[in-house]
Amino acid sequence: MRSLSIAATGMLAQETNVEVISNNIANMNTTAFKTQRPEFQDLLYQDLRRIGSSSSDSGTVVPAGIQVGVGVKTGAVYRITQQGNLTSTSNSLDLAIQGKGYFQIQLPGNALAYTRDGSFQLSPTGQIVTQDGYLVQPTITVPPNATSVSISNTGLVQVSIANQVNPQTVGQLNLAIFPNDAGLEAMGQNLVLESASSGAAQLATPGSPGYGTIQQGFLETSNVDPVNEISNLITAQRAYEMNSKVITTSDQMLQDITQLR
Repeated sequence: MRSLSIAATGMLAQETNVEVISNNIANMNTTAFKTQRPEFQDLLYQDLRRIGSSSSDSGTVVPAGIQVGVGVKTGAVYRITQQGNLTSTSNSLDLAIQGKGYFQIQLPGNALAYTRDGSFQLSPTGQIVTQDGYLVQPTITVPPNATSVSISNTGLVQVSIANQVNPQTVGQLNLAIFPNDAGLEAMGQNLVLESASSGAAQLATPGSPGYGTIQQGFLETSNVDPVNEISNLITAQRAYEMNSKVITTSDQMLQDITQLR
């Protein structure tokens, strides 16, 4: 009976669905986390009577035919890049992106990653880094005698120096955008990597056409909707139970067949 294997694929698909939902819920308080959603595809069909095949010698054809599906599979897990809320932190090195864009981060080995998590800090040498000590690109160094750091909406970084009237410019932050944000490869630590699906990073000054602006003293919250996630979890659970019921029913039908005299 095909229903046994078909229902099994349905249970496997819903397991993946629940795993994605649980990851979303686990990251409800993760800075700038983006909700993920699974997409499902039906599997190949078995043609018991092919559509359009001849049904008589006079040239008549089968209008509908008989096709039986063999189940479902997970086609993709895509990222919803909707803007999260901005929350005030009053920390001068906390930066949020209002609109499109990613900060560029240099990983060990000089590889590049990207993030919307702007909870930055200073390294022992005064460079702006992530929580894991990775350098924000382009590299910006804050002098040790700076009394305050000011970052404009367009990413211009200036510091105030004691006994100096005018602020000193120490660098310019850029933002990267991609043709396909959903194609970015997540690597953990709130970082994503460029991939063949995302397209090449395009760098520009914040506030340029198509790019977001920087908000100093704010962080972007996760865009996870807990009410929606719980609703999706209940739906996934019901779908899993229904598929398991199909397996139970099919098994009972097979037992009935074996008991025929």
